[in-house]
Amino acid sequence: MVREEREAKPERARLDRATVASTALRLLGDVGLDGLTLRAIAKELDVKAPALYWHFKDKQALLDEMATEMLRRMTADLDAARPPGDWSQALEAAMRGLREHLLRYRDGAKVYSGTHFTDMSYAAPMEAHLRTLVAGGFTAAGAARAWFTAYSYTIGYVIEEQSMGPLPGSDGEGYDLEARAERLAEYPLTAEAGPEMFRDQDAGFEAGLAAVLAGIATTLLPPAARPGP
Repeated sequence: MVREEREAKPERARLDRATVASTALRLLGDVGLDGLTLRAIAKELDVKAPALYWHFKDKQALLDEMATEMLRRMTADLDAARPPGDWSQALEAAMRGLREHLLRYRDGAKVYSGTHFTDMSYAAPMEAHLRTLVAGGFTAAGAARAWFTAYSYTIGYVIEEQSMGPLPGSDGEGYDLEARAERLAEYPLTAEAGPEMFRDQDAGFEAGLAAVLAGIATTLLPPAARPGP
Protein backbone atom coordinates (compact mmCIF):
# COMPACT_ATOMS: atom_id res chain seq x y z
CA MET A 1 0.00 0.00 0.00
CA VAL A 2 2.80 2.42 0.87
CA ARG A 3 4.56 1.53 -2.36
CA GLU A 4 1.40 2.26 -4.37
CA GLU A 5 0.99 5.67 -2.70
CA ARG A 6 4.57 6.62 -3.52
CA GLU A 7 4.11 5.60 -7.13
CA ALA A 8 0.89 7.63 -7.37
CA LYS A 9 2.57 10.82 -6.12
CA PRO A 10 3.39 13.09 -9.10
CA GLU A 11 7.03 13.45 -9.89
CA ARG A 12 8.53 16.87 -9.19
CA ALA A 13 9.42 18.74 -12.38
CA ARG A 14 13.09 18.87 -13.21
CA LEU A 15 14.62 22.10 -11.96
CA ASP A 16 16.44 24.10 -14.62
CA ARG A 17 17.19 27.75 -15.44
CA ALA A 18 14.08 28.20 -17.57
CA THR A 19 11.81 26.84 -14.86
CA VAL A 20 13.34 29.08 -12.21
CA ALA A 21 13.16 32.19 -14.42
CA SER A 22 9.54 31.55 -15.41
CA THR A 23 8.58 30.97 -11.78
CA ALA A 24 10.35 34.17 -10.76
CA LEU A 25 8.50 36.18 -13.41
CA ARG A 26 5.19 34.78 -12.19
CA LEU A 27 6.04 35.48 -8.55
CA LEU A 28 7.15 39.01 -9.43
CA GLY A 29 3.52 40.01 -9.85
CA ASP A 30 2.78 39.12 -6.24
CA VAL A 31 5.83 40.42 -4.39
CA GLY A 32 7.50 42.98 -6.66
CA LEU A 33 11.22 43.27 -7.27
CA ASP A 34 12.08 44.07 -3.65
CA GLY A 35 10.26 41.00 -2.37
CA LEU A 36 11.64 38.67 -5.01
CA THR A 37 14.28 36.59 -3.24
CA LEU A 38 15.85 33.25 -4.05
CA ARG A 39 14.32 31.94 -0.84
CA ALA A 40 10.82 33.00 -1.97
CA ILE A 41 11.33 31.43 -5.39
CA ALA A 42 12.60 28.21 -3.81
CA LYS A 43 9.49 28.06 -1.63
CA GLU A 44 7.31 28.53 -4.70
CA LEU A 45 9.15 25.66 -6.41
CA ASP A 46 9.02 23.50 -3.27
CA VAL A 47 12.79 23.13 -3.11
CA LYS A 48 15.50 24.29 -0.72
CA ALA A 49 17.12 27.63 -1.53
CA PRO A 50 20.61 26.11 -2.05
CA ALA A 51 19.20 24.15 -5.01
CA LEU A 52 18.85 27.42 -6.92
CA TYR A 53 22.52 28.29 -6.51
CA TRP A 54 23.40 25.45 -8.88
CA HIS A 55 21.79 27.61 -11.59
CA PHE A 56 22.26 31.19 -10.38
CA LYS A 57 25.10 32.44 -8.24
CA ASP A 58 23.08 35.42 -6.96
CA LYS A 59 19.95 37.47 -7.53
CA GLN A 60 21.56 39.55 -10.28
CA ALA A 61 22.29 36.41 -12.28
CA LEU A 62 18.64 35.46 -11.92
CA LEU A 63 17.52 38.93 -13.03
CA ASP A 64 19.71 38.56 -16.12
CA GLU A 65 17.93 35.33 -17.01
CA MET A 66 14.52 36.83 -16.26
CA ALA A 67 15.23 39.77 -18.58
CA THR A 68 16.40 37.38 -21.27
CA GLU A 69 13.20 35.36 -20.96
CA MET A 70 11.19 38.57 -21.21
CA LEU A 71 13.08 39.43 -24.39
CA ARG A 72 12.42 35.98 -25.89
CA ARG A 73 8.69 36.36 -25.29
CA MET A 74 8.70 39.91 -26.60
CA THR A 75 10.60 38.98 -29.76
CA ALA A 76 8.20 36.13 -30.53
CA ASP A 77 5.22 38.47 -30.29
CA LEU A 78 6.73 41.41 -32.15
CA ASP A 79 8.17 39.31 -34.98
CA ALA A 80 4.69 37.96 -35.64
CA ALA A 81 3.18 41.46 -35.74
CA ARG A 82 5.97 43.62 -37.15
CA PRO A 83 4.31 46.24 -39.38
CA PRO A 84 5.79 47.50 -42.65
CA GLY A 85 6.80 51.12 -42.87
CA ASP A 86 9.68 53.55 -42.81
CA TRP A 87 12.31 53.78 -40.06
CA SER A 88 10.21 56.17 -37.98
CA GLN A 89 7.14 53.94 -38.04
CA ALA A 90 9.23 50.85 -37.32
CA LEU A 91 11.02 52.47 -34.39
CA GLU A 92 7.76 53.84 -33.03
CA ALA A 93 6.14 50.39 -33.21
CA ALA A 94 9.16 48.77 -31.55
CA MET A 95 9.06 51.17 -28.60
CA ARG A 96 5.32 50.74 -28.18
CA GLY A 97 5.83 46.99 -28.16
CA LEU A 98 8.65 47.26 -25.63
CA ARG A 99 6.51 49.33 -23.28
CA GLU A 100 3.53 47.02 -23.67
CA HIS A 101 5.61 43.97 -22.73
CA LEU A 102 7.36 45.61 -19.80
CA LEU A 103 3.98 46.61 -18.37
CA ARG A 104 2.92 42.97 -18.32
CA TYR A 105 5.20 42.44 -15.31
CA ARG A 106 5.19 44.27 -12.02
CA ASP A 107 8.46 46.25 -11.89
CA GLY A 108 9.12 44.89 -15.38
CA ALA A 109 11.20 47.86 -16.50
CA LYS A 110 13.40 47.68 -13.40
CA VAL A 111 14.02 43.99 -14.01
CA TYR A 112 14.84 44.62 -17.66
CA SER A 113 17.03 47.68 -17.15
CA GLY A 114 20.76 47.27 -16.60
CA THR A 115 20.76 43.49 -16.99
CA HIS A 116 23.02 41.40 -19.19
CA PHE A 117 21.31 39.03 -21.58
CA THR A 118 22.37 35.43 -21.08
CA ASP A 119 22.22 34.36 -24.72
CA MET A 120 22.08 35.85 -28.22
CA SER A 121 18.31 36.32 -28.31
CA TYR A 122 18.77 40.07 -28.65
CA ALA A 123 21.05 39.95 -31.71
CA ALA A 124 18.62 39.07 -34.51
CA PRO A 125 15.91 41.62 -33.58
CA MET A 126 18.50 44.33 -32.99
CA GLU A 127 20.13 43.61 -36.34
CA ALA A 128 16.73 43.89 -38.04
CA HIS A 129 15.97 47.22 -36.36
CA LEU A 130 19.38 48.66 -37.19
CA ARG A 131 19.06 47.46 -40.78
CA THR A 132 15.76 49.33 -41.09
CA LEU A 133 17.37 52.51 -39.76
CA VAL A 134 20.35 52.22 -42.10
CA ALA A 135 17.99 51.63 -45.03
CA GLY A 136 16.24 54.84 -43.98
CA GLY A 137 19.42 56.83 -44.44
CA PHE A 138 21.19 56.63 -41.07
CA THR A 139 24.84 55.81 -40.79
CA ALA A 140 25.63 52.69 -38.78
CA ALA A 141 26.67 54.86 -35.83
CA GLY A 142 23.60 57.07 -36.22
CA ALA A 143 21.33 54.03 -36.33
CA ALA A 144 22.83 52.70 -33.11
CA ARG A 145 22.43 56.05 -31.38
CA ALA A 146 18.86 56.44 -32.66
CA TRP A 147 17.88 53.01 -31.38
CA PHE A 148 19.53 53.47 -28.00
CA THR A 149 17.99 56.93 -27.52
CA ALA A 150 14.45 55.69 -28.15
CA TYR A 151 15.10 52.55 -26.09
CA SER A 152 16.44 54.55 -23.12
CA TYR A 153 13.44 56.88 -23.24
CA THR A 154 11.04 53.93 -23.18
CA ILE A 155 12.78 52.09 -20.35
CA GLY A 156 12.99 55.24 -18.25
CA TYR A 157 9.37 56.16 -18.91
CA VAL A 158 8.09 52.75 -17.84
CA ILE A 159 10.26 52.71 -14.70
CA GLU A 160 8.65 55.98 -13.64
CA GLU A 161 5.20 54.82 -14.76
CA GLN A 162 5.38 51.63 -12.73
CA SER A 163 6.96 53.32 -9.72
CA MET A 164 4.09 55.81 -9.45
CA GLY A 165 1.50 53.02 -9.33
CA PRO A 166 -1.11 51.92 -8.85
CA LEU A 167 0.04 48.36 -8.26
CA PRO A 168 -1.32 45.81 -10.74
CA GLY A 169 -4.65 44.45 -9.57
CA SER A 170 -5.11 47.10 -6.89
CA ASP A 171 -7.97 49.58 -6.61
CA GLY A 172 -5.65 52.53 -6.09
CA GLU A 173 -5.53 55.52 -8.40
CA GLY A 174 -1.82 56.07 -8.36
CA TYR A 175 -0.37 59.54 -7.82
CA ASP A 176 -2.62 61.86 -5.76
CA LEU A 177 -2.65 64.96 -7.96
CA GLU A 178 -4.94 66.97 -5.70
CA ALA A 179 -2.63 66.53 -2.71
CA ARG A 180 0.33 67.38 -4.93
CA ALA A 181 -1.34 70.59 -6.12
CA GLU A 182 -2.09 71.62 -2.54
CA ARG A 183 1.53 71.14 -1.53
CA LEU A 184 2.67 73.18 -4.51
CA ALA A 185 0.18 76.04 -4.17
CA GLU A 186 3.03 78.58 -4.18
CA TYR A 187 4.42 77.10 -7.39
CA PRO A 188 1.50 77.25 -9.85
CA LEU A 189 3.32 76.10 -12.98
CA THR A 190 4.79 73.11 -11.16
CA ALA A 191 1.38 72.25 -9.76
CA GLU A 192 -0.23 72.61 -13.19
CA ALA A 193 2.36 70.25 -14.67
CA GLY A 194 1.04 67.36 -12.55
CA PRO A 195 -1.82 66.22 -14.80
CA GLU A 196 0.40 66.44 -17.87
CA MET A 197 3.09 64.28 -16.29
CA PHE A 198 1.07 61.84 -14.21
CA ARG A 199 -2.55 61.52 -15.37
CA ASP A 200 -2.71 59.83 -18.79
CA GLN A 201 0.35 57.63 -19.09
CA ASP A 202 -0.54 56.35 -22.57
CA ALA A 203 -0.91 59.84 -24.00
CA GLY A 204 2.20 61.00 -22.16
CA PHE A 205 4.27 58.18 -23.58
CA GLU A 206 3.07 58.90 -27.11
CA ALA A 207 3.81 62.62 -26.80
CA GLY A 208 7.29 61.97 -25.49
CA LEU A 209 8.01 59.33 -28.11
CA ALA A 210 6.94 61.71 -30.88
CA ALA A 211 9.35 64.31 -29.51
CA VAL A 212 12.17 61.76 -29.32
CA LEU A 213 11.59 60.61 -32.90
CA ALA A 214 11.46 64.20 -34.14
CA GLY A 215 14.74 64.91 -32.37
CA ILE A 216 16.33 61.78 -33.83
CA ALA A 217 15.30 62.84 -37.33
CA THR A 218 16.68 66.34 -36.82
CA THR A 219 19.98 65.51 -35.14
CA LEU A 220 20.97 62.01 -36.25
CA LEU A 221 19.58 61.58 -39.75
CA PRO A 222 21.98 62.97 -42.38
CA PRO A 223 20.52 66.04 -44.13
CA ALA A 224 20.47 64.29 -47.50
CA ALA A 225 18.18 61.60 -46.09
CA ARG A 226 15.68 63.97 -44.48
CA PRO A 227 12.31 64.42 -46.19
CA GLY A 228 11.75 67.68 -47.96
CA PRO A 229 9.39 70.41 -46.76
